[in-house]
Amino acid sequence: MHYLEFERPIAELEGKIVELRKLAEDDPSMDIHGQVEQLQIRAGSLVADTYARLTPWQKVQVARHPGRPHFLDYADRIFDEFTPLAGDRSFGEDQAVVAGLARFRGRPVAFIGQEKGNDTQSRLRHNFGSAMPEGYRKAARIFGLAERFNLPVLSFCDTSGAYPGVSAEERGQAEAIARSTEAGLSVKVPFIATIIGEGMSGGAIAIAAASRVYMLEHSIYSVISPEGCASILWRSADKAQEAANALKLTAQDLLQLKVIDAIVSEPVGGAHRAPLESIDAMAEQIATGLKEMEGISGDELLRQRRAKFLAIGRNL
Repeated sequence: MHYLEFERPIAELEGKIVELRKLAEDDPSMDIHGQVEQLQIRAGSLVADTYARLTPWQKVQVARHPGRPHFLDYADRIFDEFTPLAGDRSFGEDQAVVAGLARFRGRPVAFIGQEKGNDTQSRLRHNFGSAMPEGYRKAARIFGLAERFNLPVLSFCDTSGAYPGVSAEERGQAEAIARSTEAGLSVKVPFIATIIGEGMSGGAIAIAAASRVYMLEHSIYSVISPEGCASILWRSADKAQEAANALKLTAQDLLQLKVIDAIVSEPVGGAHRAPLESIDAMAEQIATGLKEMEGISGDELLRQRRAKFLAIGRNL
C-alpha cells in the first residue's frame, strides 16, 4: 500500500503486522494471534483518529492518492452497456475525457468522466486527466445528445485542471471550457455531477454545472489548485498548505457555502482503502438524486439550476 506522509505512524503499525505474519509463515510454531490482534486494534483506532481530523492540505493529499478509484473504476462497477463515444467531430479524440451512453441500474443515461489512469502507460494515454479543448467539445456533444434523447447526465470530476499547454490554447481551450459549461447549465434533463477526487478550476466546472453536485468526503473542489494559488499570491508553490487552508476546498466547507448539495461518506481511511465501498456509496447518492428529479419538466430543471448557481455566495 502507498502511504501518505501524514500516515507514517499508521504505516509503522501495519508494517509490524506484516512482519509478524511473515515470521509466522517462516516458523509455524509461533503464536502471533494475540499480538496481531492488538496491533490491528491500535492501527484501526489510529486510522480513524487521523482521518477524523484531516487538515485541508491532508485532504488534498488523500484526494490525489494513486490508489483512489478513478472514473473507469466507477464505470466498470455501476454501468451496464457501457458505450464510450469518441471524438469531438472537429479535431480529434481526447482520452482524458471518457464520455458516452450507458445504463445505470437499468436506466439509460449519458455519462462524462475525467480519467487520470492507474499506471504510467494509462496515465500518459489519458494525459493525467487534464483535458484538451476536444475533450470539452466532446462533453458538449454529449450534453446535446442527452437533451435530444431525454437522458439524464452523470458526470465524474477528477482533474488537476484543464491542460494549460500552448497546443491547447491554440485550439481554443478557454472557449471550449465555456461552451461545455454553457451546455451543462442549459441542458433540460436531470444532471448530476460528482467530485470523486480533484475538481480543479474550469477543467472541472466545465462538466459540473449540474442540478445536483455531490462530493466524496475527502475529495477537493476549487477554482484553482493550492500550488497554483500559492504561485500567484506568494510567488512560491511552497505555500501550498497555506493556500489549501484559504481556498475552502474541502467538501465540508463547500457544503456549508452551499456550493455542493451533499457529502458522500468514505470508508475509514479514505476511498483508497475500500474502493468498491466508496463507489457503491456514490452510486446510492446518484440514485437518490435521480429519484428526486423524477417527473420534473425540463424547463423547471433549467429554472432550478439557474436559481441554484445564482444563489451561490449570497447571504453568507
